[in-house]
Amino acid sequence: QVQLVESGGGSVQAGGSLKLSCAASGYTYSCMGWLRQAPGKEREGVATIATVGTIRYERYAESVKGRFTISRDNANNTLTLQMNSLEPEDTAMYYCAAVRGSWYPGSCGVTDDFHYWGQGTQVTVSS
Repeated sequence: QVQLVESGGGSVQAGGSLKLSCAASGYTYSCMGWLRQAPGKEREGVATIATVGTIRYERYAESVKGRFTISRDNANNTLTLQMNSLEPEDTAMYYCAAVRGSWYPGSCGVTDDFHYWGQGTQVTVSS
């Protein structure tokens, strides 16, 4: 059974940091990512990571480049998102997500469709 469980959300002041974690079970996914949805806005991809053998491909939304870092521990099947220099615009519900199927060149982008989702963890950044 596929299960993705997020943790690590919370409230922080602008300029602060948070680290989100996702525990995955049921399968080892070639592509995983973090997406977010703010009230009244569409859900958007934040960061994705694909593992192809020993090579890892990371992709980020322009709005978080240089501030967020995605990583994964395949041995423990966990995904993390280190968020630094947080801004009020980062306030949203953050979801861990995974793609069903194999990676291929050009796939696993922040605008791609994801098949499995966690319940989400709230991140609130105050100014």
